[in-house]
Amino acid sequence: MKFKNIIFDWSGPIKDVSYSQYWIVKKMFEELGDSKTTIEEIKKLYEEPYMKFWAKAFPSLSIESEQELYRKTIHRPDCPEPIAYDDIVGLIKKLKSQDIKLVVLSSDFKETVLPEMKKFNLEEIFDEVITFVHDKSGVIHDIIKRNNFKQEETAFIGDSNNEMKAGKEAGIITIAVTWGIFNEEKLKLANPDYLVHNIKELEEILL
Repeated sequence: MKFKNIIFDWSGPIKDVSYSQYWIVKKMFEELGDSKTTIEEIKKLYEEPYMKFWAKAFPSLSIESEQELYRKTIHRPDCPEPIAYDDIVGLIKKLKSQDIKLVVLSSDFKETVLPEMKKFNLEEIFDEVITFVHDKSGVIHDIIKRNNFKQEETAFIGDSNNEMKAGKEAGIITIAVTWGIFNEEKLKLANPDYLVHNIKELEEILL
């Protein structure tokens, strides 16, 4: 299959969240008065859209308060530095060299994604960068329509069940990566079109 358009989630498929994201959530828990819940317990409980997770953990926490606390936490001096997964930057540049349209659709803040793109040497690679999206379902439809993407030529690469659901609802190919925030067992429940375990597998599917 030849893909002409690829929509990437940022944190998970590209940015390494295996430690940093859970470190951030753990610190947020502590700020909210819960110092007992471990990172391993958070991993088991985590789900997306992320406010579903926070609503279970802290029912009175508003989305505005969560975002304010998240911003505060990611700017802590001891917050882990963002890094990209091994070989993903090279693959993305290879996709770009073949004139494949590349889009980022992320729930992260613009103020973090754009500097991370620069740090990862991915500036001016993506045709469109959309950030701060809580639920990606409707936005994927907008991307497809705005860019005149053919559904059968378009893939969405994510690391959560909700992203797989959003891609399926949009009628595009769904690719779940197992090196992100959800493990393989959870991702299988979303029945993605492809379930990939490493960058080499991903490259074989996309190219």
